[in-house]
Amino acid sequence: MATLLRIDASAQLDDRSLTRKLTGLFMDEFLKAAPGTETIVRDIGHSPVPPIDHRFIHAAFTPPEVREDWMHERLILSDQLVDEVETADILVLGVPMYNYGMPAALKGWVDHIARIGRTFSFDLSRGDFPIEPILSGKKLVVLSSRGEFGFQAGGVRSHMNALDPAIAACAHYFGVAASDIQTVTIEYQEFKDARHQESAAIAEIKTREIALQLASSQPEGVAFGSLPAVA
Repeated sequence: MATLLRIDASAQLDDRSLTRKLTGLFMDEFLKAAPGTETIVRDIGHSPVPPIDHRFIHAAFTPPEVREDWMHERLILSDQLVDEVETADILVLGVPMYNYGMPAALKGWVDHIARIGRTFSFDLSRGDFPIEPILSGKKLVVLSSRGEFGFQAGGVRSHMNALDPAIAACAHYFGVAASDIQTVTIEYQEFKDARHQESAAIAEIKTREIALQLASSQPEGVAFGSLPAVA
């Protein structure tokens, strides 16, 4: 059975978070269809990971066999976050658009995941493309909300969409190919009109459809229990 990693990046409380409603709906539908699925839940919106600093960079770029004790300690959380991504077959990100881009909490999480020797390799003999992903074969579902509208390709605000391209650019760190990203969005949130209600309703339908499609594509196997939720 699959392992599902759910990441919530919204700073909103649960009852006000549209993206958490979608990630919760996705998990409910997926688990109904594939009840043996192992789940990992991490809420970085409510409990953000600390930003990286010079000590983190020093530790991460030091070969493991020569790291000092403080380096191993500095990378404990990052190692845990990478372990979760490595374990997962499907990643579900609840990601609101903040100021046309990523929430700071999600950027911090990505910075901990992008680890030389863990999620990518670096070799200058490859010429102008020295970075290669280490992980592969995973699926990514992005469940998002936006205050305005028209951020899709060809939309009136497509040129302002810094969120979707950033996620796609970083997806190789998660072992996800561009063709394996599915995105569902709720728009018109700031307008709070019929268009917003319709967008939310369509997003729920699409979320259910993707959950069922991915659940049905998982091979049969030994059922695992769920891991405890982590904050």
